[in-house]
Amino acid sequence: MKRRTLGRKLVVSAQGLGCMGMSEFYGEADERESIAVIHRALELGVDFLDTADMYGPFTNETLVGKAIRDRRDRVVVATKFGNERRPDGSWVGINGRPEYVRSCCDASLERLGVDHIDLYYQHRVDPSVPIEETVGAMADLVEAGKVRYLGMSEAAPTTIRRAHAVHPISALQTEYSLWTRDVESEILATVRELGIGFVAYSPLGRGFLTGSFRTADDLADNDYRRMSPRFQGENLQANLTIVDRVKEIALSKGVTPAQLALAWVMAQGDDIVPIPGTKRLTYLEQNIAAADLELTSEELARIDEAAPPGVAAGTRYPEFAMQTVDR
Repeated sequence: MKRRTLGRKLVVSAQGLGCMGMSEFYGEADERESIAVIHRALELGVDFLDTADMYGPFTNETLVGKAIRDRRDRVVVATKFGNERRPDGSWVGINGRPEYVRSCCDASLERLGVDHIDLYYQHRVDPSVPIEETVGAMADLVEAGKVRYLGMSEAAPTTIRRAHAVHPISALQTEYSLWTRDVESEILATVRELGIGFVAYSPLGRGFLTGSFRTADDLADNDYRRMSPRFQGENLQANLTIVDRVKEIALSKGVTPAQLALAWVMAQGDDIVPIPGTKRLTYLEQNIAAADLELTSEELARIDEAAPPGVAAGTRYPEFAMQTVDR
């Protein structure tokens, strides 16, 4: 597995592993298989694991902690705070208060069973708290040795600049894929100017770009993607044309649509690290193989033509969730 650098110093595998779906949101969970997936990822050179306190809620960090307990020195652990939920899963809101930052970090350290977090993100920006106060509290965690590097997620350019002025931000994590290319307009230029790495979550469009789904009925009843505007009605039908175009190009190259989509994200810059999520060994190994897939300039041009910016129908989150991004 090749390596990439986030920010100035944080070196990680060129592809990471998103662990969210192992505990929630994407149908039934299987802890034993999920831990096997994490172990196999490490064997294949993927050392960058992504979790958050809200996943589960709280149980995903515990799962990751179990998986890495006897191999901590081989793992770069990234987790997040800011999306506040109760133990029963109900939603509280976005919280960026300094005292909350500190308490969340201590709780995450305990659940993960580690003495430090390698990359600590603010999951969503709290508009009621000046970003300088939130990042100031995060910087205190670095000073205390509880956190090594800081990150942000779904932040706007102005917010990123203000945060970076308080303490170096090593990574911005935001959705980026063939059907979500919004970051190309301003975000990528901003983080590159500041020397911040970019972590692409949902690089497979929440699994849609794999070509596995044709109707909403292909998703489990408790799969949150059923709420996504892009997976519904006319939007779904329009978006299937994107998948079909990607499939056609993938077939001509002898790879899967998922591999093509991942290779495209990785080809957008050496400062970009995608973190596809999976809880299945087969999909994990297919995803990792995409790290060695080279795309020619002609193939990249074909892909851009098939999935240009703004091509996807529907917003990427329901309306209430869209209000929490790009702040």
